Amino acid sequence: MAAAKLMDFDKALELFEPVLGFEVHVELNTETKMFSDAPNPANEKYHAAEPNTLIAPVDLGLPGSLPVVNATAIRSSISLGLALGCSIAESSRFARKNYFYPDLGKNYQISQYDEPIAYEGSVEVELEDGTLVTVPIERAHMEEDAGKLTHMGGATGRIQGAEYSLVDYNRAGVPLVEIVTKPIFGTEHRAPEIAKAYVAAIRDIVRGLGISEARLERGNLRCDANVSLRPRGQEKLGTRTETKNVNSMRSVERAVRYEIQRQAAILADGGSIIQETRHWHEDTGTTSPGRPKSDADDYRYFPEPDLLPVQPAAALIEELRAALPEQPVARRRRLMTEWGFTDLEFQDVRNGGLLDVVEATIAAGAAPAAARKWWTGEISRRANAAEKESTELISPENVAALQKLVDAGTLTDKLARQVLEGVIAGEGTPQEVVDSRGLAVVSDDGALIAAIDEALAAQPDVMAKIKDGKVQAAGAVIGAVMKAMKGQADAARVRELILERAAQ
Repeated sequence: MAAAKLMDFDKALELFEPVLGFEVHVELNTETKMFSDAPNPANEKYHAAEPNTLIAPVDLGLPGSLPVVNATAIRSSISLGLALGCSIAESSRFARKNYFYPDLGKNYQISQYDEPIAYEGSVEVELEDGTLVTVPIERAHMEEDAGKLTHMGGATGRIQGAEYSLVDYNRAGVPLVEIVTKPIFGTEHRAPEIAKAYVAAIRDIVRGLGISEARLERGNLRCDANVSLRPRGQEKLGTRTETKNVNSMRSVERAVRYEIQRQAAILADGGSIIQETRHWHEDTGTTSPGRPKSDADDYRYFPEPDLLPVQPAAALIEELRAALPEQPVARRRRLMTEWGFTDLEFQDVRNGGLLDVVEATIAAGAAPAAARKWWTGEISRRANAAEKESTELISPENVAALQKLVDAGTLTDKLARQVLEGVIAGEGTPQEVVDSRGLAVVSDDGALIAAIDEALAAQPDVMAKIKDGKVQAAGAVIGAVMKAMKGQADAARVRELILERAAQ
């Protein structure tokens, strides 16, 4: 397929106004599925499960099977609606969304249409420079997820060129909340940045509520980004495209920028935009056509006859409202002040689960600067190399324990990195690794003096230089002592002992 023609981003914004909209799907971490008793395990167990083993008759659409609503999913959906500033419906209804796809066993999806559980809200989004943007929310509605197709025999793993496809229904019926925004106006040149920040805000909200793991790379959080352009001065909205299931914050930003540039080039040449879904390609940073985007009428929505309306008690809504955590923006600003970080220092930890991890490390006894250093430095480097989440390598409690050993003088920074390696390798707690590997700093003056004497004997001119006032010459002796003691000497104490010797 020929590469699409793109217009310069700044030029596109001179000619056209971008209008954004987002549909974010949040998988809920309930123990069972939305309408069946099939298990809905956490990420690791889910991905380790054999295909088509986490299923029940309802998930497969077998004749005679009837759905039963998951009460925990209802509570989680209400909590999310409240956190989004939405009103909670006194009565909401499930509907059948009819369309055929191989991974949808019933040939319809149980969703909500014109009677959602939550409606009319807004989310405050913070950009990297601290600017606040309010994103209007149209609704948040409950539904079930579809299964998953694996395309076999092709070179790319996509349906194009595949010889056949396999269906895994393990994901079918997993509870979802779909958050739909109203059209977002006035984003201008910051449209891509706002897109990224909005999805990050939703992720932080659902993680704060504890209702989802919200990992884009695992599909717990999926974003469909709608982009349309209209000529400057025109009131009528342009035709939108919907880029599907973009799986990282950075990709959301890139996809919105790309669609603005692509659509602007088409419109400037006198062409028209097709209302369609588009697929994002991470490797090329481009989108490609999917299918024509259906309007609501095409899905033939009608009320789900096998389920009663959801009518939450006012007391339940107030109970869940009272349990809401602090809003992400307010929490970030409070923590930055409490920890004494500058805006620049806070950038590395402000988003996502890393903020939770640093906070937990500080709560376990580490100083804020030390906690930030470990998680954004050595641990982050090792996690990236292993293609894992940082918390899969080590817990906040062990990081705090490691830093306490450094603070106590038991470890140098270099030795601490060796201890970190041992903890990650499963050798035990930091103290256990220190004991088993014999990594503690040598603080016995007798052992240090012996090593200093040996180093001075090998460099007889050094002491004379130090006595002549060339104190920097002590560095050669310190280096020799550190090498002889395999980095386990206290360099500051070694320096003190050398200078004491020179003063004699």
